[in-house]
Amino acid sequence: MRETPLPSTKALVEMLHGMLGRDVAATGSIDPLTPATPGGVVVGVYTSTGLRTAALVALDMPLAARAAAALALMPPRTAEAAIENQYLSEPLTENVAEILNVTASLLNADDAPHVRLFRVHGPQELLPADVAGWLRGYGSRVDTGVTIRGYGDGGISVVVL
Repeated sequence: MRETPLPSTKALVEMLHGMLGRDVAATGSIDPLTPATPGGVVVGVYTSTGLRTAALVALDMPLAARAAAALALMPPRTAEAAIENQYLSEPLTENVAEILNVTASLLNADDAPHVRLFRVHGPQELLPADVAGWLRGYGSRVDTGVTIRGYGDGGISVVVL
């Protein structure tokens, strides 16, 4: 049996494009997102059988706010206000969670354990020590910037454990 697959940048961009119904493009490699990323990060924790942590997906505050606003067809100024205040409202938080839930589809393969979204940690939360450590680690990961047409740029990191 294979391990959880690491999605490509292309797959991440296509998934966001499909969900948001807007042009999304990769802007290149970025520094890995960590708990120390300015503005904070939203982190999805994905588990497999027996609640074994299999992967993490982190969005920086700009991407979390912009993608969440784009998903709900909210005006870009809603995202910009969230970024400026470093606070995601409940509707934006729910939209980010939905994006992270759909992202699980990129972490599943026929010959690998089934992975599902277990928990979403918001940008103001203190991450559990194990999650923070894995997010800071090196290894099997993708760190890329993306831009959402009409909304702007942000970063995403995917870590497969």
